[in-house]
Amino acid sequence: MNRIPLAERMRPQTLDEVIGQSAIIGDGKILTEIVKKAEPVNLIFWGPPGTGKTTLARILAHEYNADFVELSAVTAKKADIEAVVERAKTNWNLKIRTVLFVDEIHRFNKAQQDAFLPHVESGLIILIGATTENPSFEVISPLLSRSRVVVVSALSKEDIIEVLKRAIKAEGAEKRITDEAIEYIAELSAGDARSALGDLELSLSLADQVDKTVVETAVGKKMPLYDKSGDYHYDNISAFIKSMRGSDVDATLYYLARMVKSGEDPKFIARRMVVFASEDIGLVGNGALNLAVSCFEAIERVGMPEGGIILSHVAVVLAKAKKNRDTYNGWARAQAVADKSMGCPVPIHLRNAPTKLMKDLGFGKGQKWEAGFHLDQSYLPEAVQHEKIFLDPTQKPHDHNAK
Repeated sequence: MNRIPLAERMRPQTLDEVIGQSAIIGDGKILTEIVKKAEPVNLIFWGPPGTGKTTLARILAHEYNADFVELSAVTAKKADIEAVVERAKTNWNLKIRTVLFVDEIHRFNKAQQDAFLPHVESGLIILIGATTENPSFEVISPLLSRSRVVVVSALSKEDIIEVLKRAIKAEGAEKRITDEAIEYIAELSAGDARSALGDLELSLSLADQVDKTVVETAVGKKMPLYDKSGDYHYDNISAFIKSMRGSDVDATLYYLARMVKSGEDPKFIARRMVVFASEDIGLVGNGALNLAVSCFEAIERVGMPEGGIILSHVAVVLAKAKKNRDTYNGWARAQAVADKSMGCPVPIHLRNAPTKLMKDLGFGKGQKWEAGFHLDQSYLPEAVQHEKIFLDPTQKPHDHNAK
């Protein structure tokens, strides 16, 4: 029995063997060009688990003829970092490059990331980091500015099937597994090749003939890949909002279902719908805001899973509604004008006049306590009277601020 996991045995050794990642591998693509030029570059690989970030780092180190050192930011301590630096200094004297691969680099704190900076700057260490989190938020700016961020995408279902078939052929198991079972493993993987190969290996160990039922027994029910505090959370809610904005009902319901099935807080979804109703529908559907607020209140009272019906009902209404951002844009302009004119006095004719002296001085002059009373004078401070804040779509813009 081979004790090395199948995923490790099937790890590609060259860029040509890598399946998928056509956006970064191939003629004119970043990783291929880096290898061709033989000029090492500090890289941050950003992508979901099981997409080949470690494999790519190892391939690049091999292409550089470099000493490959791997650290996990989860377990590495200060002494480990110091040992890498000393090893790199020795390699430097021997004219050998050192590639340091830091898995889950986002888990290093600022001080730990700072410790690498001078050695990355000097070229002593070629740094390749891997992260599932947005490096813009998790990697310090000086380190980020000295590195290229490379997005490593989740593999498609077709890519995973190709990975599985390659492994099945290598194992000589072509006659032991059905196409339906292969497809099911690919569906369960959510683009994670390592997970798919692990599921395949376990399934093959359980039966001489593997069909979908065997895979279900081996794998069970997998939870969706979803982190309520990470990028998956923000990516899904962003796609949901943009789908409603684009009036795509199918996509709206799809992303809503993904969030609900992944355990997203339904009140979070409902809050975003309340904002959307005012921000994106606004004046062309004044009832949308009330409906969205009612949705939030209903979720609080009903809970899940029935609350999903309410969410889907309101999400469809919002997606199908006409869209208008006049009030949102007006609010943005109002804040911008207010920011640059906070010191401007309120016009004297708009101020209260509780005393005779103030009335004599012109406070509140011309005001009448009548419904619908309109002043001939401007309601804005003199310094900003030229500003057009709310752009009525029925009127043509008439100054430089009306765009």
